[in-house]
Amino acid sequence: MKRIVSVSLGSSRRDHSFETEFMGVKFYIERIGTDGDWNRAIDLIRELDGKVDAFGMGGIDLYVYIAGKRYVIKDARRLMNEARKTPMLDGSGLKNTLERKCIMDIQRDGIMDLKGKRVLMVCAVDRFGMAEAFEEIGARLTLGDFIYTVGVPIPMHSLRTLRILGSVAAPFIVNMPFDKLYPTGKEQDVIIPKHSKYYYLADVLAGDFLYIRRYLPEKLNGQVIITNTTTREDMQMLKKRGISKVITTTPDMGGRSFGTNVIEAIMVTLMGRPIDKISPADYFSMLQELNLKPGVVNLEEFSA
Repeated sequence: MKRIVSVSLGSSRRDHSFETEFMGVKFYIERIGTDGDWNRAIDLIRELDGKVDAFGMGGIDLYVYIAGKRYVIKDARRLMNEARKTPMLDGSGLKNTLERKCIMDIQRDGIMDLKGKRVLMVCAVDRFGMAEAFEEIGARLTLGDFIYTVGVPIPMHSLRTLRILGSVAAPFIVNMPFDKLYPTGKEQDVIIPKHSKYYYLADVLAGDFLYIRRYLPEKLNGQVIITNTTTREDMQMLKKRGISKVITTTPDMGGRSFGTNVIEAIMVTLMGRPIDKISPADYFSMLQELNLKPGVVNLEEFSA
């Protein structure tokens, strides 16, 4: 049995383990949160390095992509450098492929007609492929990267604007302490409604779940969320706050959806090749073979 361990800077309350099978290969998948403790995360990686088949890097990305250019998040290197024997994946190699495909599947399969819908992406730079797919389909985008990530109240409504402003800001942002950019540890359990008007105006809230959750208003009016890494507890909370449906880019695994870092770790394990020998076309080909479909939860019918 192959073993995948996602080492996350996030809350240990979201830990989960699950056995499953892909392409005839059995997997034991485990998510271990370190509550924002960098030293604990490093110790865990050192302990398991060479003993598991692949690591997922949870709660932080190594790269963000803007208009095809890759920017390295400085703090993420601290974790990546500790995995000397076992490959460590943050999901960035897969996001542009998987999440783009997910949006196209939602439209093509009639899950939801996204054309003309008002879509708020709280942060688009870590989901650039998803943002491009929304724009291609004809959704009306509001990109909240500056509003919610660095606290500058500038909404953007096109990827062209994000490309221009993002390319200027990205070299500085990726060198900031990561906990200033993204909730880690116990901060992931805190919800602080902020600039709520953009949530109320949206038909769809899309992107990283913890970003969406972080600023979620007390009561919404039937919005749909397109995201991943959700738990049953999250679904209960979203139902109470007026969300009508949750569509996840990764399938349900034992009662929750895992992040792209886990799916990428599974794929790399199945391919059995060095990471630098795997191309976007390889990921797309395996996605087709695995036939991963969006998960859909109608919260009006959801019960604990």
